[in-house]
Amino acid sequence: MFVDWLTKIKFLSPKDPGLFVIRRLTKTEYANTLHDLLGVDPAIAGELPDEVSGAGYLNSLSPLQLEQCLAIANKALDLVVSPDDAKPTEMQRRLFGEPPPSGADERAAAREVARSLARKAYRRPPSQDELDVLLKVFDLGRENKLAYSASLRLMLKAIIVSPQFLFITPAEAKPGAGVVRLDDYQLASRLSYLLWATMPDDQLMALADNGKLSEPAILKAQVKRMLEDPRSRALFDGFGAQWLGLENFAGKTYDAAQFPVITREQRSAMYDEARLFFESIVRENRNAMNFIDADYTFLNEPLAKIYGLEGKVAGPEMRRVQLTDANRGGILGMPGVLAATSFPNRTSPVKRGVWVLEQVLGDHVPPAPPDIPALEKQDQSKVANLTLRQRTELHRTNAVCANCHQMLDPIGFGLENFDAIGRWREREENGAAIDASGELPGGKRFSSPKELKAIISERREDFSRNLVERLLAYALCRKLEGYDEIVVDGLMQDFAADEYRMQTLISAVVTSYPFTHRRIPAAGPEKKISND
Repeated sequence: MFVDWLTKIKFLSPKDPGLFVIRRLTKTEYANTLHDLLGVDPAIAGELPDEVSGAGYLNSLSPLQLEQCLAIANKALDLVVSPDDAKPTEMQRRLFGEPPPSGADERAAAREVARSLARKAYRRPPSQDELDVLLKVFDLGRENKLAYSASLRLMLKAIIVSPQFLFITPAEAKPGAGVVRLDDYQLASRLSYLLWATMPDDQLMALADNGKLSEPAILKAQVKRMLEDPRSRALFDGFGAQWLGLENFAGKTYDAAQFPVITREQRSAMYDEARLFFESIVRENRNAMNFIDADYTFLNEPLAKIYGLEGKVAGPEMRRVQLTDANRGGILGMPGVLAATSFPNRTSPVKRGVWVLEQVLGDHVPPAPPDIPALEKQDQSKVANLTLRQRTELHRTNAVCANCHQMLDPIGFGLENFDAIGRWREREENGAAIDASGELPGGKRFSSPKELKAIISERREDFSRNLVERLLAYALCRKLEGYDEIVVDGLMQDFAADEYRMQTLISAVVTSYPFTHRRIPAAGPEKKISND
């Protein structure tokens, strides 16, 4: 009765899509957008600092980052704009068109170039005020005796260091307007940066020009088209890798003497296995529970050795491989995930248990008390003959730790047959036999990874809701709150009605109320991006 009452109270919440998050482009988005706009190698932005994992989307630029953006802009323009009016590059012709004939109105021609460039770079038609600002930059170039193309280059530089380019912003709206629908250009940007991590392509912009993109059927068709495009890799790199804990895997430290097989190439293969697996579930519109119980993966020859499949796969290319060992398959038996949830020199049942509970099932695990020593700080003379399991279970003698470890430890021990880099083993390094058995609250017992996977698969509702919440929060670039819970309930209904298929979930998120609408604060609009 209490739960029913809470449910009724929840549905009395006002329909609120939340504020639109004004944020700057991430390093990856910035690099991809420069590539699509100017044709330069995305590596040109490599000197920018990486975003801090877990900090979310940022809405500021430090002076150092602004200086770096200016330097990158100069490098990019040096590559695509010739200093000589008589020898324009191919990209220069595409950006600026042909120079106006002698005697023609240069300023009028420059205004049309500004309109075309700004429309692409700002991901929407520029306002008259914005065009006037850009024409002032062009005039400044001409007043300082710069050639026509050099003045256009200066104007283009102003565009690609402007807030309108560097930030994702909503269209202006009247203060106190309440809830408004995103215009089609903003929807195109929101969709494109979600699935491709770059600016909208010509097809999205054409639909926005015609006011058609916001039609649900057309929006869903665009989602399908974009997911089939190789650029949709961005959905894994941005969302999937963070969800699985692989976003910083390339820089994770391992004991080189103990695990010499963890080379840069092996790390890349481990990451690509997870990426290709994620993409296969999305592009083939599979049931999301395949993340837990799939019977296939993607391997190359070095990674196949981690799986114990020597001689089954040849060469460095990743390819789809059918698995016959039920302990493998899915994210719980994936070497990259298993390695990411280990210490540099050994497994960590606690880290793996926390990962399963939080990242897979959506449970909240409180942080460990600060005064509890790590296993390495235990009295080594007393634990020398104990297995890792026995040493870990010593934590349960502390009443403060017992409740959490009662849930964490069995899950972690259920994956203990996999060593710190995901290889199968029957014994620990000291020769002690692995005990992968356990019992979860409720009496669910298991004795191997495959039996643990089966138990987790039974928690389909928890897994699915966690996936829905994480994807929606990622798409909105903010934490979920308030009315979002009702939105998640609706997404879950759509997800379940189509057998938990991934494209159904992504389309439902993209057509959801908070993705297509925003609330205007009563006190005024979100912080305005200056034209200056």
